[in-house]
Amino acid sequence: MLKVVTNPLEANCITHSGTMHADEVFATAFLELYLKEVKVYRTPSLPDNIPHEAIIYDIGRGEFDHHQIDAKRRENNIPYSSIGLLWNHFGRKYLETCKIENVEEVFLGVDKDLIEGIDADDNGVFPKIEANYKVKTISNIIKIFNPSYDSNEVESEQFQKAVELAKRILQEEIIYITGKVKADIIVQQELSNIKENQKYLILEKYLPYEDTILNSEQANSILFVAFPSNRGGYAIKTIPKSITDKTARLEFPKEWAGLTDEELEQASGIKGLRFCHTSRFIVTCDTIDTVYKVMEKLCQ
Repeated sequence: MLKVVTNPLEANCITHSGTMHADEVFATAFLELYLKEVKVYRTPSLPDNIPHEAIIYDIGRGEFDHHQIDAKRRENNIPYSSIGLLWNHFGRKYLETCKIENVEEVFLGVDKDLIEGIDADDNGVFPKIEANYKVKTISNIIKIFNPSYDSNEVESEQFQKAVELAKRILQEEIIYITGKVKADIIVQQELSNIKENQKYLILEKYLPYEDTILNSEQANSILFVAFPSNRGGYAIKTIPKSITDKTARLEFPKEWAGLTDEELEQASGIKGLRFCHTSRFIVTCDTIDTVYKVMEKLCQ
């Protein structure tokens, strides 16, 4: 439970007031998950009369602040923000209370997948985005909770709304990464059984596989992954060149793009092909036999 208090003596958590950012919003959300009950005092500067046991973050230049010159950085030189510092300090303990298996792997996965990006953005390390449209990061989304110009929105109420969203994202992120860690073990086992220079991988069921493949030198030759589709039949997807370069190692043929059913069967010469995306990164088909025919045609 979260409560914004106006008396610092009532607080067990203290952060800055004014414009809210993703780092202290997610920090507050994480503390609510970890501590169960958070009474947060938001202030422009630290008062003298603060409870000794209160956790102070994103203000005061203490253990969980990052505005001092000698602020803590990761090994890759990305600076920590308040959420990163708190996650680094309490994250493993929190996961243990959740009875999470593979605590270290999940801790590191959440940090890399979510926390590090918030830290980087808050410290001015912005991603290079080549797009002709507006891309909103999580930090951008949290900013829209700040009271709008010429509105009747109340700062403390908007802060609570933002924290509630951040808490849900954190909860779902932990579930997601926990699943990815379990899937990673299975995919690594599958990769250990592939032949040298094998160009495709067929999974018995869908698993989050892409990061595992892209981080495995053993899988450098893999061009496609096939798996049972939740819509029926099978899906076959291309593999990107790397974590940062999403260009496919090999796209499906141009003459297949956008076709379905009989038209796709005729263009491909393969019975049972049902759909090819216009961007040529996925096809669907009826049976595992069709999968093998596609692989035989494309992976010679």
